[in-house]
Amino acid sequence: MKYTKFITYLLVALLSSFFYSCADYLDKAPEEDITMEEAFLKRNYAEAFLNRAYSAIPLENHFTDMADVNPFVLASDEITMPWPEKFGKLMNRGALNPYNATGRIWINMYEGIRQCNIFLENIHLTPTDKDFSESEKNTWIAEVTLLRALYHFYIIRTYGPCIIMDHVIKTDEKFNELRRSPLDDCIKFVLDEVNKAIPALPMKITDTSRLGHVTGALGHAIKARLLLYRASDLWNGCPLYKDYKDADGTLLFPQVREDKWWKEAANAAKECIDACEAAGYKLYRVPSDEPVENYTNLFRERDNCEVILARNCSTDPDIEKCCFPRSLGGWSGYNPTQAQVDAYEMEDGVVPILGYNPDGSPIINPASSYKETGFAESDGPNGRWKAGVSNMYTHRDPRFYATINFNGAIFKGHQIELWATGADGRGNEGRDYCTTGYLMKKHVDSFADITQGRFSLRSWILFRLGEFYLNYAEALNEAEGPIDDVHKYVNEIRARSGMPKLPDNLTKDQMRERIRRERQVELAYETHRYFDCHRWLIAEKTESGPVYGMNIAAGTHLQDPAFYERTIVETRIFQYPQYYLFPIMQAEIDKMDALMQNPYW
Repeated sequence: MKYTKFITYLLVALLSSFFYSCADYLDKAPEEDITMEEAFLKRNYAEAFLNRAYSAIPLENHFTDMADVNPFVLASDEITMPWPEKFGKLMNRGALNPYNATGRIWINMYEGIRQCNIFLENIHLTPTDKDFSESEKNTWIAEVTLLRALYHFYIIRTYGPCIIMDHVIKTDEKFNELRRSPLDDCIKFVLDEVNKAIPALPMKITDTSRLGHVTGALGHAIKARLLLYRASDLWNGCPLYKDYKDADGTLLFPQVREDKWWKEAANAAKECIDACEAAGYKLYRVPSDEPVENYTNLFRERDNCEVILARNCSTDPDIEKCCFPRSLGGWSGYNPTQAQVDAYEMEDGVVPILGYNPDGSPIINPASSYKETGFAESDGPNGRWKAGVSNMYTHRDPRFYATINFNGAIFKGHQIELWATGADGRGNEGRDYCTTGYLMKKHVDSFADITQGRFSLRSWILFRLGEFYLNYAEALNEAEGPIDDVHKYVNEIRARSGMPKLPDNLTKDQMRERIRRERQVELAYETHRYFDCHRWLIAEKTESGPVYGMNIAAGTHLQDPAFYERTIVETRIFQYPQYYLFPIMQAEIDKMDALMQNPYW
């Protein structure tokens, strides 16, 4: 998955398809066919099946051309882009339906599950010897068991109740009678699989030849994230799905809200944190502990101490091309929204924007130092901003400077010019331009050079320890209120980024809002925001209505006030309530008589 040896095995497995191959590879005559049983009699072929089981781990770093794998970042209120044909934009327009819904999430995950099932049903055939011990075989089995649980989780996260596939479908089975199981059964299946896998897996990979393989830490992480979702409003007695039944009358969603699930989620998150930290995982920090660099390099340094699971992306340049300004060869296409920019607190921890007036203008917190007008008279510390930039972008949470490139920001020695006539402005050419006056900086390799075709090896983090600090704080606050541990773990995340502690006297409701804001900032552009807003049942607010940015059609210089007017970039439509769950593509529904479509579609 991550390294050369792993990729080599995976490519061999994919290209040869295991069954139809050259004589050298399978050691057989050209006219012979190899059976599944024969393939698993050799360790190296069995390992190829093991590696193939990893192939469905999502490539979430693609928000555009592979948006049928990850349309969720664009569908959330974090970002927009200038290209109307992208799948996430179709969702933004309220035009999603079962006939145009991408099926790759459903298909890819079930294909991954199938590969897992093939392995699990045949690995017993592989003999153990001095080169392949029983212990190693059991580790392989646990890896694939955990991967199968992960793929089921991704289906549940997107579609709700799923078809539990715990075996390879046989030719004599009635495929069209497969049906979705109740949500509680799906959750139980994943938890049971995870609990089986964890004891047989190392918590952390120390053998460099095994880097990239899943660990017990991932098992704890899946369990903790799944139970957080289970406790949240969308999955916990949600009234939207009280009548959602299978054809035989089986209820597919739990009907009674159970507050106990918050305690279960808190326990699982704490168990994850404790187990991971005992194994050597910790919040990532650079040697200097400089807050912006702490956060920036967390996503640049591969296999760092915070990463629980990451997917190798090789030297894929997609993010750089979509985020670099036009003057540096980029497309200026990943554009943070004004709502995301407004989420960042001031550096002293005061919230700058309390809400919005009916005309979209901000309600500025009078207790904050935030200013919507005027320009900085001096440079900020460590180059966070330059004299002359808008006061809106000064003295903000250090994570803002690691995540957002704004008008006048310095990037690769270049001062970004996003006003109309600037070097990075829209101008009169083409369709690649910044729509909001902001460019995404997080995840970007600033050492890359598009014009010279130079890009670094990179990976995409799917699970990291910092998430579970926030998961624990959220679940514990819901279960017991803002007790000491809630403050402790949120404040640990804030301290890493140079932010002050939260106030001591917050109520449960106030703490809930602060935790949600912290997640919006800390986990930005990591495929969390969409699912957070859905599980909290607030997506009809966050994913609908006008999207604001700066006035990119105006401005002739950095300090031209015309550019800094909040302007409607687009208006989004959230189809309520059907958008809370993704539709299964109609082609799949048509194949299977017993497969129920999600409600309201």
